[in-house]
Amino acid sequence: MKISSAIGAALVALTAFAGLSSAADADDGFVSLTIYKAGWIIGGSGGGGVLNFHGRSYGLSAGGLDYGLVFGGSRTVLRGRVSNIVRPSDVAGVYGAAGAGLAVGRGARAIVLTNQKGAVLELTGQQVGLMANADLSGLAITMK
Repeated sequence: MKISSAIGAALVALTAFAGLSSAADADDGFVSLTIYKAGWIIGGSGGGGVLNFHGRSYGLSAGGLDYGLVFGGSRTVLRGRVSNIVRPSDVAGVYGAAGAGLAVGRGARAIVLTNQKGAVLELTGQQVGLMANADLSGLAITMK
């Protein structure tokens, strides 16, 4: 009994250490995205951008669907930090957020999103166009 308890405790400690090790390896990068959005009730968005990570640039594609109260069209340029990534491909994934906003002409936007890999995007920028929305939005980012 004592030997199996010691082995179990060692396995728990090893698992905890491995979890801390991978979290310690996570780093930050810089992302810039340009998103074009249009819709009437159901909308779509698409665009692209760049991830700068460890001195290298990686192309990104972005797209998604919006549903709810959506109408208009806009172009949004977002820049900011991506955190909790180990490799560039950690940025790829589906990001979801509940949001509401209105932009007529120029409007400021700020958003924080998380994907299924734990990458966190903290973005700010300007939206140009006429777009009103009170929707649940999803954004998918892929590596080019």
